[in-house]
Amino acid sequence: MKVKIVSLVMMAFVIAAFLTFLAQSGTVVTSGGDTGQINGADSAWVSVAAVLVMLMTPALGFFYGGLVRQKNIVSTIVQCVIIFALSTGIWTLWGFSLAFGPSQGGFIGGLKYAFLHGVGSAPIEAYAATIPGALFYFFQLKFAAITPALIIGAFAERIRFRSLIVFVILWTTFVYAPAAHWVWGVGGWLRNLGALDFAGGTVVHVLAGVSALGSAMVIGRRNKGAHGARPSNVPFVILGAALLWFGWFGFNAGSALAMNGVAVSALVTTNIAAAFAALSWMTVDWVLWGKPSATGAATGAVCGLVAITPAAGYVDSTAAIIIGLFAGIICSLSVLLLDRTRLDDTLDVFACHGMGGIFGAIATGFFAQKIINPAGADGLFYGNPKQVLIQIAAVAATAVWGFVMSVVLLKIIDKVMGLRVAHDEEEMGLDLSQHGETAYSSD
Repeated sequence: MKVKIVSLVMMAFVIAAFLTFLAQSGTVVTSGGDTGQINGADSAWVSVAAVLVMLMTPALGFFYGGLVRQKNIVSTIVQCVIIFALSTGIWTLWGFSLAFGPSQGGFIGGLKYAFLHGVGSAPIEAYAATIPGALFYFFQLKFAAITPALIIGAFAERIRFRSLIVFVILWTTFVYAPAAHWVWGVGGWLRNLGALDFAGGTVVHVLAGVSALGSAMVIGRRNKGAHGARPSNVPFVILGAALLWFGWFGFNAGSALAMNGVAVSALVTTNIAAAFAALSWMTVDWVLWGKPSATGAATGAVCGLVAITPAAGYVDSTAAIIIGLFAGIICSLSVLLLDRTRLDDTLDVFACHGMGGIFGAIATGFFAQKIINPAGADGLFYGNPKQVLIQIAAVAATAVWGFVMSVVLLKIIDKVMGLRVAHDEEEMGLDLSQHGETAYSSD
C-alpha cells in the first residue's frame, strides 16, 4: 500500500512539473488576438448553455442509476462523474485540437490547439466569430464528456472500473475526436459533403448508440436472472430525465453559438419534440400493457430530445411534432424487439440513442429549411431530395466507424487487462466490489 501511495504521489509530481514547464513555455491558454468582435450577449448565452450541458452528465448518472439494480446505483452515477473529469483532461490536452484543429485530409484535426495553445479570449473565427475561443472549447467539452457517458448504459453492472477508464481515454481519442472533425470541423469530409448535424445527432447519439451495441456484444450478457430486471429507483429515473430535458436546452439551442433566432427556434423545437415523444411512448405502453408507465414517459422524453438534436436549428415546430411522435414510437418498439434477442444492452442505449439518433439525422434531410437557418440546407420536402442521401451517408459512415472501432478497442482492452468483473463481484454488485460503498446504509 505504501509503495502504491508513493508511486501515485510521484506520478502527480511529474505531471505537475510537466504542466508547469508548459505554462512557462507559453503553451497554455492565451488571451492574445483581436477580441473586438466578441459579442456580450452571445458570450453570455453560450456560457449559460455550456453550464446547462454540464448538468446533463450527472443527470444521466441519476437516469441510469435509477434504472439499474440497487447494488449498482453508486457505481453507475460515479462512472458518469468520473467520465466528465476524465474527458476534461483529454479534451484540454489533445482532444479539442484533434476535433477542431486544422484539418489533416478531412479526417482529423492537427495538434495546433494541443494543451489549449492559442485558445483564449480571441475568437476562433472559423467556428464562432463572436465568442472567445476558450468558450467554444468549453462548450464543446460538454459534448465530448456526455457521449462516452451514454455508452456505459450498454454494459452497466458488469464492467471493471479501471477498464472503463482506459476505454474512455482511447474511445474519446480515436473514435469521438475524428468523428467530430468529420461532421463539425472545418475541412471535415462529411461537413464538406453537406451533412447537417446541428447539435450532435450523428456525432453524439449515433456514435454512442452503435458503440454501445458493439460494447454489449463484446462484453456479453449479465449473470443469469439480471436481464429484464425492474428499475430500482423510479424517482431517480424521472429526476434524471427532467434534468436532461432542462440541460438539453443548452445542448441544442447553445449550438447556435449565438443569441439569435436560430437559438430561439432550437429552444422551441427541442421542447416540442421531447413532449410529444414522452406522450407517444406513454401511449404505446398504455396500449400494450394497459398502464401508462412513468419510466416509459421519462425515457420517451429523452428519445425525443435525441431525435430532435440534429434537426433542432434547421426545422420548424410542425416538423418537431412529427419527429417527436415518431421518435417515441420507434424507440419504444426497438426496445421491445431487441429484448427478444440475446443482446444485453442493459439500459437500451442503442434502441434509444442509436435508433433515435439515426431517425433524427435522416429526418433532418426531409424537414430542414434554409428559411429557418440560412447556414443549413433545404430538405426533401422543400425541394432538395439530395439532402436525404447525404444524411444517410453521414449516418452510415459514423455508424460503421463507431461500431468497428469500439469493438476493436474493447477486444484489445479485454486481452490486456480484462473487461468484466468476476462472477462473484457482479453478484455482490459494483458498488461494493468496485468502490466499497453502498447507496443506502443499513445503520
